[in-house]
Amino acid sequence: MTYGLRYEVDTRIHERNNLTSGPRLLGPDGQPARYWDPGAYQIFVFNPQPPYDRDLLGWGPRASFDWGATTHTSIHGGGSIATLLMNLFQDNFLTGSIPMAFSPYIAALPGAAVPFENVATPFNVPPVYTPQGQLVFTTPPNSKKVPANTVIDLQRFEEDLAALSPGHQLNPLTIFGVARNFRNGYVATYNAGVEHTFGDVKLGADYVATVGVHLPSIIFPNSYGGADPAFAPFTQFNAAGKVVGGFAQEMLLSSRSHSTFHSLQASASKTSGRYGLGFLANYTFSKSLDDTSSVMGPSVAGAGNVQLAFPQDPWNPGADKGPSTFDITHILVFSVIQVLPFDRVSFLQPLGSHLTSGWQFLNISTLTSGSPFTVYSGIQQSGFGSTGADRPDQVGRPVFSTSRKVREDYFGQGADNASFFDIPIGVPGGTGPNQGRLGTLGRDTFRGPAYRDFDVALIKDTGFGRRGSSEAATLQFRAEFFNVFNLVNFGLPANVVRGTGFGVISKTAGTSRQLQFSLKLIF
Repeated sequence: MTYGLRYEVDTRIHERNNLTSGPRLLGPDGQPARYWDPGAYQIFVFNPQPPYDRDLLGWGPRASFDWGATTHTSIHGGGSIATLLMNLFQDNFLTGSIPMAFSPYIAALPGAAVPFENVATPFNVPPVYTPQGQLVFTTPPNSKKVPANTVIDLQRFEEDLAALSPGHQLNPLTIFGVARNFRNGYVATYNAGVEHTFGDVKLGADYVATVGVHLPSIIFPNSYGGADPAFAPFTQFNAAGKVVGGFAQEMLLSSRSHSTFHSLQASASKTSGRYGLGFLANYTFSKSLDDTSSVMGPSVAGAGNVQLAFPQDPWNPGADKGPSTFDITHILVFSVIQVLPFDRVSFLQPLGSHLTSGWQFLNISTLTSGSPFTVYSGIQQSGFGSTGADRPDQVGRPVFSTSRKVREDYFGQGADNASFFDIPIGVPGGTGPNQGRLGTLGRDTFRGPAYRDFDVALIKDTGFGRRGSSEAATLQFRAEFFNVFNLVNFGLPANVVRGTGFGVISKTAGTSRQLQFSLKLIF
């Protein structure tokens, strides 16, 4: 039995020039609040202190045991907790926002067209002020000594930017920051299993699980870009619904996500030289669940297929809980190595040992079930704004197949593949520009085609020369055949209902058959 305890502590970010910033959520009493609390409002501060809460609970206990139940049977198990500390990428949410880094842009609005030019236009960023009208950055040499939690007059800064823009249109700025209650993440791993040997063959079966707690993910207190007034509480609108200030989309790094992985892992192996045969086979039956499989997105999983990290409903990201983007239910991998005893075949012996000895056959094969994918509508369905993550309602059951006459038509209806789904826009009580609502289809509810790959190799070792009692060198010939049966492994289909080629696969998940021959001198 082994056991131990690890402790990790990570101090909060300290930027030596105090170049950090971020929003602060406050309640009517001026105390920290949650963005859904009644009366919550925001300020934007320079050099926020503390940037986020301190987490001193970086304990990582671990223990394992291995018990020889019989001469041929052993039972083992164990568990551990590992701490996920804040990293440099996550610190960028504090160092990469206003006023150090931001993207001023000009939007074309009615009566204020955007002029196009063929040369770069100089643009001087206006000074930054506090609500009391004082400069945040004073003249050198003290420009870096900004007091902690200095409030920035964001409205004035946006208005000054608008004054420098053609048409003088005010565009609220996108805000980055770290949630005040951000804390360490934790990954707990535990397993239990048994191994039994039959002669020189070893069999094993294990239950392996992993749980992720307080994993980093993005929250959107002010919904997405283009949100209606009812869904953007920290944007200022006039009576006509026109944006006149406040915050645009906010992206706050939080530690609200959770994940689980459970699996049965079985294996069989033979590594001895008996019969000249060795093999290793592993089978995994598993399920991985989370509400986001990456911190930032989107990502392209293949031609026409996209996977988005952000939730459909920014105010209820837990509703996106489903199979992880990388979840694969069944995985079978096996490899075989077989010494070919041609030198023992009587009618080949006249050819001599240089030609009949040293032959080996190798095989590595992989078979998996399909990867999950989400179907997106391709249109903004609600007043939450849009990142492209809106999903439709499912009204039919597609039969997925790559064995039809048109093999790449995974949904099977060609131009009518969209008939399996309904996009809920123009509905009673709908919101947003299309008077719609969020769809009922879940995240990662469908599976792509299975994957099969068989690789083989033929190897011949020929020794020559003498060095004492052994051969001086070995010439190795290798003939390798990747995807030897030239199987077509289809990728994921186009998954945007109103996109091009919806339901059709336009990319393979692997290569065609490839042959490779090589000579290797070993000395």
